Amino acid sequence: MSTRYDYVTVGHVTLDLIEGRPTGTVSQPGGGAFYSALQGARLGLRTLIVTQGVPDQIEELLAPYAMELDLRVIPAPHTTTLATSGGGLMRSQRVLAWAGPIGDALALDASILHFAAVARETPKTWSGDAQLVCLTPQGLVRQWREGQETSLVPLDPATLPSRFDAAVIGERERDSCEALFETARRGGATVAVTAGARPTTVYQADGRPVLQAEVRSTASARDDLGAGDVFAAAFFVALHEGRSAGEAAAFGNAAAALRVAGVGAQAVARRVEIEAALG
Repeated sequence: MSTRYDYVTVGHVTLDLIEGRPTGTVSQPGGGAFYSALQGARLGLRTLIVTQGVPDQIEELLAPYAMELDLRVIPAPHTTTLATSGGGLMRSQRVLAWAGPIGDALALDASILHFAAVARETPKTWSGDAQLVCLTPQGLVRQWREGQETSLVPLDPATLPSRFDAAVIGERERDSCEALFETARRGGATVAVTAGARPTTVYQADGRPVLQAEVRSTASARDDLGAGDVFAAAFFVALHEGRSAGEAAAFGNAAAALRVAGVGAQAVARRVEIEAALG
């Protein structure tokens, strides 16, 4: 890859089948690689998604965002497809199809490189240069059988990328991610744990004190799908821009609050809106 991007996400863009809506099942794009990349783009960064699946299907899913995001699809027989119902801690998902693991032979050149696994697909190694390597490991602690609800298992350290500088997980995965915290402590990485409407906890690099970042009011929350990915992207971007861990978490919380106040990916906010929400 000869062109340097500001923000690159690596992971499966998914076909999400959202069940239980008044109009019936809704089809839409999903996956951390998509939501985080869209937030990065709306913060003004030149952004690329590296994903795997059926190219025509993924291009059609992301067609409404084609002017905002660059896309590289590694061909596979299937696009990862998730059936989703409920929200927050009550959300359940079933894996209906899987695009397979993304190989290690990726050439990636980015200011921010973000590995965003949905279902154990992200590579451990790559070639190229990245200033800040980031991780959302939720997909690394999922196990599933096709058509059955996913469940959580302890993180296998062998699935982690060879280097990461910052990570974000949700409280639901906290107990499954002990290996992540051990690796982060050794490598001096910052880890944020989101908790919905409750404060975000930030474990700072180099053993500095743990921080608590308050969440902006979500009284008007309508749809929280992708909110953690939006937080992660805003958090990573703010860290890269030189904000403190506490400031970055506040920025991420403001972005996530704006996301849940709307419905779908179109609710992902732009920088001016996030800065205004911070006051």
